[in-house]
Amino acid sequence: MKNRILVVKCGGNAAVDPAKVCQDIAALHHAGERVVLVHGGSADIDDLGRRLGLTPRRLVAPDGVSARYTDAATLQTVATALSGIVQPRLVTTLVNLGVRAVGLSGWDGGLLRARRKKAQRAVVDGRKTIVRDDHSGRITDVDAGLLNTLLDAGLVPVVSSPALAEDGRPVNADADRTAAAVAGALGADTLVMLTGAPGVLRDPADETSVEGIHRMPAEGAPAHVGGGMGLKLIAAREALLAGVDRVLIGDGRSDTPVQRALDGGATTVQLADIDRPSGRQAGKEAA
Repeated sequence: MKNRILVVKCGGNAAVDPAKVCQDIAALHHAGERVVLVHGGSADIDDLGRRLGLTPRRLVAPDGVSARYTDAATLQTVATALSGIVQPRLVTTLVNLGVRAVGLSGWDGGLLRARRKKAQRAVVDGRKTIVRDDHSGRITDVDAGLLNTLLDAGLVPVVSSPALAEDGRPVNADADRTAAAVAGALGADTLVMLTGAPGVLRDPADETSVEGIHRMPAEGAPAHVGGGMGLKLIAAREALLAGVDRVLIGDGRSDTPVQRALDGGATTVQLADIDRPSGRQAGKEAA
């Protein structure tokens, strides 16, 4: 029988109100739900980086999927922002709501293991190139036993990623794909990914639901190519392939974002809608 576990990914977009996310999680927890919160922190990472004199940079794959460029200095900034700013904010908010929450980074107890990306294809100044100094990786293993121990004890794990690579050193990992890996490892029945947008966007002025992607003409740009939404759909595909029953992409800006997503106010992602040549290629480019 599948575990009744809900994994919520709280985006780092500044438009997402973490207090409202925590209020929803607290309500679900008090109602008996087993919940794991996985978080990013892009706004706080960028803000801390600027204060330290670092300019945020993105790597754009040839298929248009964008991800954070993580050199050595940025990796330290990511770890500091996630473990020192974002995670304490979420944990203390949950504790003040009567939830026994515990914060974990990917290296705590070896929770998250990753394969270091030794080289990545990217488009820089209009030219395709190979980037070799990016300290990022893809999650390969999640210690589900550790998380289940916490859940069995009535706690809510609050997870951030950096993770430990095969060489024992930390690497940055995309929070959406981390949430997918966590949900798959736990055998969760639902993954909710909250973002600062009303749905899966084709561009800022044109909202397109995932259900319509496969019906777009072949020459049209797929809705999931480009920006952070591309990685969310890649993560959704990985979660579904790992056995998660439902993946919902919801608007994190609403008053009750988690509950609203669970009640039907979110885009439901299905493999039939995203598992097509461009989607598979996007997954390979971002791997």
